[in-house]
Amino acid sequence: MLKAKDVDFFISDWLRNRNTVEFLGIWEIVHNPDFYSGEFTIIKSQAGLNSYKLSVKEWVEKTNAIGLRSEGGGQHQI
Repeated sequence: MLKAKDVDFFISDWLRNRNTVEFLGIWEIVHNPDFYSGEFTIIKSQAGLNSYKLSVKEWVEKTNAIGLRSEGGGQHQI
């Protein structure tokens, strides 16, 4: 769990990394039968671009991910 004043910046920056997105997607495919792999493919194609940003909340909503969780108050669990 991360707690910091600017944690959203650090997490979204981490989620922009293509290797991070690929790892998270593979983990979800293995452990989550309800993972939306089609949406993951779209995210993976955009990951690494300077203009692309992704929050934990967006990742969970778009892919039905279970490996990351976003809670109110800037708390993120990984």
